[in-house]
Amino acid sequence: MPTRTPELQLDAIDRAILTELQADGRLSNQALAARVHLSPSACLRRVKALEDSGVISHYVALLNPKAVGRHGTSYTIINLESTQTAQLEAFERAVRETPEILDCVYVAGANDYLVRFAYRDAEDLERFHTEVLPRLPGVVRSNSMLVLRTVKKTTALPV
Repeated sequence: MPTRTPELQLDAIDRAILTELQADGRLSNQALAARVHLSPSACLRRVKALEDSGVISHYVALLNPKAVGRHGTSYTIINLESTQTAQLEAFERAVRETPEILDCVYVAGANDYLVRFAYRDAEDLERFHTEVLPRLPGVVRSNSMLVLRTVKKTTALPV
């Protein structure tokens, strides 16, 4: 059972730091400090505290899917034969070991999981449906939705 992380009390400066870093994670400490009106040493202490507390979990480079040959995105609803703990754990373990699956979330309602897959072309999408999904333990039904256009996509959380 996942444990709940206690919510850290963030002040206006913490929020400003988080907003700036979510927009540009490569900002130098000097530039970040200037943007949030702190000295570089105070800014560095704040960022380190946000990292140590887990508010900032990690830094990444976000890729343009089309630039790396992934021209389509599919969201697939997954239903398992059972939602008993052992079945869920086996499915989730297999998903974590499947590099093609970019996101997987356990959902409430009539379905069990929602997964995201970025594909190259129709053959790659077919391979995902005929080779990847059927190998996941307990899958009895899947229903994919293909993205026609992305209206909004962000990794930034409101703070």
